Amino acid sequence: QVQLVESGGGLVQTGASLRLSCAASIRTFNSYAMGWFRQAPGKEREFVASIAASGDTAVSADSVTGRFTISRDANNTAYLQMSSLKPEDTAVYSCAARLGRGSYYLSDNFYDYDYWGQGTQVTVSS
Repeated sequence: QVQLVESGGGLVQTGASLRLSCAASIRTFNSYAMGWFRQAPGKEREFVASIAASGDTAVSADSVTGRFTISRDANNTAYLQMSSLKPEDTAVYSCAARLGRGSYYLSDNFYDYDYWGQGTQVTVSS
């Protein structure tokens, strides 16, 4: 059974940094593209970033490009490094996994992913 568990969220001030982690219980982790999405209260789920299975290609939303960086390691963990946080970044952040190698499997579409975590709350105070 595949499980994705996020951690690293919290309450920070504007301009601070946080690193979110997504621990994946996937035997073939290097066969999955990983993504991060977020959802603020009263708003629709929003794509944040996605990284290919190999880790050599990534894409991110315009709203976070230059501030957030997605990465992954060989220990079945994906990361979202967030810098220069703003109040509008406040949301529940969830990671997702999509089976497939190559940049084709990078996606900003929630429905393309096969597995989801429960999410971690990030709150940025002004």
